[in-house]
Amino acid sequence: MSDIIFLYVTAPDPETARQIARTLVAEKLAACVNISSPMTSIYEWEGALEETVEIALIVKTTAAAATRVTDRINALHPYDTPCIAALPVSAHGSAPAFLDWVAQATNP
Repeated sequence: MSDIIFLYVTAPDPETARQIARTLVAEKLAACVNISSPMTSIYEWEGALEETVEIALIVKTTAAAATRVTDRINALHPYDTPCIAALPVSAHGSAPAFLDWVAQATNP
């Protein structure tokens, strides 16, 4: 079984989120991408306090594909510095069949 990771990504709107998700799955860079409802993000950017509505994505992929996935997200994303954070998935407590499916559905 390959090491599985989830990439947490934010997008500015549902259309961008869907475009990123569809591309990653179609190109077999991810087995699945979950897209959340709009959320409010509050952060400091270039010295100013910002408050924007964003969409969160959870990209289910392998550690072996992570660099290619990150590069692809950066190419598709309109932000200069998109949020892309890798979260390792522990085999302990995870469903083995799910982890196997992610590994099989993703090209490294």
